[in-house]
Parts: sequence; structure tokens; C-alpha cells
Amino acid sequence: MNTANKTALVTGGSRGLGRNMAVALARNGVNVVLTYNSNKEEAGKVVAKIAALGVKAVAFQLNAADVTTFDAFLSQVGAWLQEHTGAPRFDFLINNAGTALYAPFADTTEEQFDAIVNIHYKGVFFLTQKALAYMNDGGRIVNISSGLARFSFPGSSAYGSVKGAVEVLSRYMARELGERGIAVNVVAPGAIETDFGGGRVRDDKAMNAHIASLTALGRVGLPDDIGGVVAFLCSEEGRWINGQRIEVSGGMNL
Repeated sequence: MNTANKTALVTGGSRGLGRNMAVALARNGVNVVLTYNSNKEEAGKVVAKIAALGVKAVAFQLNAADVTTFDAFLSQVGAWLQEHTGAPRFDFLINNAGTALYAPFADTTEEQFDAIVNIHYKGVFFLTQKALAYMNDGGRIVNISSGLARFSFPGSSAYGSVKGAVEVLSRYMARELGERGIAVNVVAPGAIETDFGGGRVRDDKAMNAHIASLTALGRVGLPDDIGGVVAFLCSEEGRWINGQRIEVSGGMNL
């Protein structure tokens, strides 16, 4: 697949890993539609950075946990694509938007649980389902999971288990969407230095050092370690990878 004149939709693309994914895709010549929840200013900076790479970019507000907004959002995306690319369709969907939850299993509330399920699982399920009408055959879907679906750290029971659900869902997507030539894969980052979860991994020196000690390559991950993997899965070179979970953690807890 030649990525020139292709378009990606990246949820949660205004910061952290999503921003890095969006820029990495743009460097491959892919137009980018990104979403932000509340930080319009940061999203605008990402759009400007991508546009400077010579491809088209736009940011739209989306609460990825609110299924009731998805139809209107996708209609907005389709209208923009029609105007700027000549067709209301895109090629790559990167389900990245999410929030953190650190709570012991015994103390996790139903409200906290529902919030995590809505953004990390229900939102992914139904945004992807509704986006299929706007996706070109032969496209790619990349769902972002977490190393926490493989290994366990106390306090991440809800988050880790919902990411596990996304991994199972991704295999079903790959099986059922194969007839359209759409490949579906999971990228599961390990601990990364971003502002996610209040920047705990980045700013807590003791935690950072502990994670580095658990990692075969001896350090904590950086956003630049992740975006290129997503861009690769959306490239011609990644065309035969399908239904796979790719952990990008530097070898945590091997």
C-alpha cells in the first residue's frame, strides 16, 4: 500500500503517544485527522506540525467515551475529507484515546469501572463499527492496548483487564474484516514517559528507576519508541501482519 494520499484517523492525537503516532504517520506521507477531548490548543499545535510536513491535517473534538456523539463526529470527518481529499473516506483508524485509572481492585468503584470500560472498550467497539462505512477496503486498524494486559501491577485491574478485552476484540475484527482486506492489529506499549496518568512514569524517579530495572533494554520507554511502530503497521511493509499483538515495551518482565 502506497501511503501517499492515504488518510489516518487518530483518536487522542493531541498529546503523548497519540501525538507521536500522528506525526509518525504524517512523515510517511499520510494525511491525519486527529481528535482531542478538551485541549484544543495542543491539538492545533499538532496540526501545524503535521501540516509543515506537507500533508493535510485537522483536529476535531471527540469524547471517545460517549457513543452518542460518534455519528455526528464521523459525518463531520467525512465532510472534511470530501472537501480536502475528494472523497469522504479514510484508510487507517488508530484507536488510541484513553484515560488512566490507578485503584486497588478492592476499592474500584462502579463509576470508575464504567468510565474505563466506556473509553477503552465500548468506545473502541462502536467507533470502529461506525467508522467502517467511512473506511476504504484494504485499510488498517490499530488498537492501542498495554503491557498491563500481559503482566500485572497492583492498582491496574480495571485498566489492564479492559485492554485485554480490546486484544480479544481485535482478533475478532481481523477475522471478520478480512473479507474487505482490512488488517487489524494491537500495539501494546509498556511504561512510557508521557503525561498519561498525571505523568507518574515520567516524573516519579523511584517508579521510573524500578520500571527500568524490570526492562531488558534498561530504560523506560519514550513516545518516539511507539509512533513509528504504528506507522509501520500502516505501511506497505506491514501489509501481511494481521490479528497480532505487538508489545513495544523494551522487554518488560521477560
